Amino acid sequence: MKSLKVVKIGGNVIDNPESLLQFIADFAMLEGPKILVHGGGKIATKLAEDLGIRSRMVEGRRITDGESLKVVTMVYAGLINKNIVAGLQSENCNAIGLSGADGNLIHAKRRPLKELFSKEKNEMISVDYGFVGDLDESSIDHQGLRKLLEAGFTPVFSAITHDGKGQLLNTNADTIASAISIAMAKEYETSLIFCFEKAGVLMDVEDEGSVIRSIDPHYYNELKRQGIINDGMIPKLDNAFEAINKGLKEVYIGKADALPSLNNENFGTRLISR
Repeated sequence: MKSLKVVKIGGNVIDNPESLLQFIADFAMLEGPKILVHGGGKIATKLAEDLGIRSRMVEGRRITDGESLKVVTMVYAGLINKNIVAGLQSENCNAIGLSGADGNLIHAKRRPLKELFSKEKNEMISVDYGFVGDLDESSIDHQGLRKLLEAGFTPVFSAITHDGKGQLLNTNADTIASAISIAMAKEYETSLIFCFEKAGVLMDVEDEGSVIRSIDPHYYNELKRQGIINDGMIPKLDNAFEAINKGLKEVYIGKADALPSLNNENFGTRLISR
């Protein structure tokens, strides 16, 4: 079975032109078939502010209304996606920029109303997230993606999907990367690589040199019990281990500028089944 790398790049790199150019060069050098998923950075937020569109948050979670959807579609699927694709072409990587609507490759479902406990109101409230898309195991057309890869293309996905009824949806880029990885594990020996601002999962968040090189489910539970892994890292790792349980070879979490060290397994933290 052929190997495949699915790489997700976050906003901190996208916000820095020099870092983004270096990442593009490093990603292009990865051997074998690969897929890139990118977030949006701060560009969409800045443009929305310039247009007088106020960002709405409920219990720390962003609401995507109709005007916000226009902005994120323009920025994610347009400006950022095509800049990345053009950069990859300059590195002789034949990239093709995509949203989930293109080729019907990612079919999402609009998130239903959610019941959340409001700390401010001290009661349960119903939250409408607007035009936000959720994915399930049938969302990804893995056969269509395989055809693109076999034709020599490197797919580059923005965080925009669709519902099959003509409606675009804003979908979390981490979720897209995980869903693509799980689906492609049917066709390839798949590795998922999350690139972000830290060197990996750290034993001490203040010490970039304290990278935990390998974590299995038992060790993960112990690190959570000790409070070493907490807050925003927990959902990322929960999703990663779920992906491993569904057929992925491995998941890496590490710093974007260290991507060249992936081939000698010195990149960030490696999550494994056991």
